[in-house]
Amino acid sequence: MKIAVVVPGGVDASGEVRVIPALLALLGRLAVRHEVHVYALRQQLEPGSWWLCGARVHNIGGRSGRLGQLRAIWAIAREHRVAHFDVLQSIWSGPCGTVAVVAARLLGLRCAVHLAGGELAAVSDIGYGGCLGWRGRLREAWVLKGANALTAASQPMLEQIEALGLHGQRLPLGVDLAQCPPCPPRRRQPGEALRLVQVASLNRVKDQACLLHALARLRELGVDAGLDLVGEDTLGGEVQALADRLGLAGCVRFHGFLTQRALWPVLASGHVHVVTSRHEAGPLSALEAAVLGVPSVGTAVGHLAEWAPHAALVVAPGDSLGLAAVLARLAGDEALRLRLAVQAQRFAIAEDADQTCLRFEHLHAELRCDGS
Repeated sequence: MKIAVVVPGGVDASGEVRVIPALLALLGRLAVRHEVHVYALRQQLEPGSWWLCGARVHNIGGRSGRLGQLRAIWAIAREHRVAHFDVLQSIWSGPCGTVAVVAARLLGLRCAVHLAGGELAAVSDIGYGGCLGWRGRLREAWVLKGANALTAASQPMLEQIEALGLHGQRLPLGVDLAQCPPCPPRRRQPGEALRLVQVASLNRVKDQACLLHALARLRELGVDAGLDLVGEDTLGGEVQALADRLGLAGCVRFHGFLTQRALWPVLASGHVHVVTSRHEAGPLSALEAAVLGVPSVGTAVGHLAEWAPHAALVVAPGDSLGLAAVLARLAGDEALRLRLAVQAQRFAIAEDADQTCLRFEHLHAELRCDGS
């Protein structure tokens, strides 16, 4: 098959920075058996084209917006004239889904939209989500109803689709086990400080303030704990300043952005991976942590919500006191921590990148047959 995949970015030519590893794993596997063209709306400002993981990336360039979407539709149509596409796939809805649905209608093709983020969210106090205003809600409704198939990364995302009266399939973007081999859960030694780790950009949605307040409370309870924060700082030092005010400067390490190969040893060295997001489709870091033998706890979002209570422990978003209590419980119950790690790893391995690719291939084959 010849497949067009529309993405916002995550496909930098370096293959190391500004990439989404699970997306690269999917593209690389699809490209083994199919001709894959990737249309990136805003990977970089300048238009360009390059090969990545066996797929041809077409960077649209500019600042996206409606003009960028029109350029992407035109680029897909131009390549379609060279040799017809069989199916269009959007990773994320929003502008990407709009491009895929419009292009599919113009070219007489069928398309699938995969929801992988905050497309249906509306967290008004931090200005986050694709459905904050009436324009966003109208766009998402139009895209989801216009797609021939809908998939979502987790059960909570699927429930958001079904709340709109639409049908979707749960289809996580899995971990590439060839790049990130599974590790058995590591036992915490007596007297060893509890090592927490979070992999997320420092921003309002990820809510590192909740995490730091939980850590401060945890230490007040007498638990010796430290934290590794891995991710780009988008808040101009605000999180670091909060750590100082809470007296946590000596037990929090800010790593900034790390490539995947640099990230995995940090993630594997933790005892607990912590998610404090206000909204998540996944997150992918919970799957990677699970593969590396590290259990996740945190807010009831994405994979954590669907894994709880057997493979994760969860609290309500923003509940720093509840999170501290959960972490204190794990600090005192090593058997529970290891049980969570074992079960989470089973889930993550069962839905790895190979399974992700097979399920997308099956979906694309169905769409192709329906459209023939």
